[in-house]
Amino acid sequence: MTDTNALPLPQSDRDPAHLQGHWLLARIGKRVLRPGGKKLTERMLANTDIAGKDVVEFAPGLGLTTRAILAQGPKSYRGVDRDPQVVDIITRLTAEQSGQSGQRPIPASCVLRDAADTGLDTDSADVVIGEAMLTMQSDRGKRAIIDEAFRLLRAGGTYSIHELGLQPDDLDDSVKDEIRKALARSIKVNARPLTEAEWRDLLESAGFEVLWSGKEPMALLDMRRNIADEGIGGVLRIMRNVLGNKDIRARVLGMKSTFDKYRDELTGIAFVVRKPQA
Repeated sequence: MTDTNALPLPQSDRDPAHLQGHWLLARIGKRVLRPGGKKLTERMLANTDIAGKDVVEFAPGLGLTTRAILAQGPKSYRGVDRDPQVVDIITRLTAEQSGQSGQRPIPASCVLRDAADTGLDTDSADVVIGEAMLTMQSDRGKRAIIDEAFRLLRAGGTYSIHELGLQPDDLDDSVKDEIRKALARSIKVNARPLTEAEWRDLLESAGFEVLWSGKEPMALLDMRRNIADEGIGGVLRIMRNVLGNKDIRARVLGMKSTFDKYRDELTGIAFVVRKPQA
């Protein structure tokens, strides 16, 4: 089995002080990097019809969701990522797993492209899935990726996302700006999470129909969530790596402080939306 711990990670040449938060967490051994945790991903996938479908995954990261997709027996799988190290990870994983079930091998690949410009054919997918990547985009960037998902999907196809959300829907704009600035300082990414209503409006304005939405607490660095997501062995590995490096420890504690401060305003949020039938 492909061991992602043994493969080079994106931004592996950066020091801890300048490493983007999700890749810092990957460096210390964390494998579930989604704001709503494994539970929200599982709920999202349970509401996504994958078996026998042509699936495209945007920004597959370390491949945990990729494994879950392939386990459901899609007709085909294509990953899209702009980082060559992620493409290498997913290419190895799909080559290994696509024929494991004892059934026919699943055509699977991963291309080095931006999610806003995949180079894939129009109307070539039944399902598009993307997690924890729209949040990192500007308003224009979000819309470009959502429009690309719409272009790729056949009529009746679905787009599933798992992102960082803000709550409640009437959260004051000044608080939204404060949270976004705090996240940028903490995770070294200009994250721009939206409220549930804003996510819904963005998806519907691109032509999608909302089929399902769900939330789970944004508890990325909480002990209970990490035990559920990583297991006891994974948590011990993470703790050992954090305690063994003061620079990493400072960054992780800084991120946790930010997440804790805005615990009530941050949430993991997921949607499954459909391209209307022609």
